[in-house]
Amino acid sequence: MNEEQAKTVALQALTYLVGEPSALQRFFDLSGVDGADLRRRADDPVMLAGVLDFFLGDEAQLLEMCQATDMAGETPARARRGLPGGQGDEWS
Repeated sequence: MNEEQAKTVALQALTYLVGEPSALQRFFDLSGVDGADLRRRADDPVMLAGVLDFFLGDEAQLLEMCQATDMAGETPARARRGLPGGQGDEWS
């Protein structure tokens, strides 16, 4: 999956995240970002990688997001590899 495709998947995950207040607060608590930072960096591949990492770190939450967005369960991990810091990143 190339970076643009990966960003599209991550944006779907982000859209789901902002609609789930308790998950969003947990993301803020774990990542240290706030709402303004998230809005400002919503198209930043590094921020989007962090959103995917957040979901990939909790299988139950990942599966809920995948079901709600009609996304195959393996898609977020594939997308993560296409973003900075993923296995597909030449600098990792």
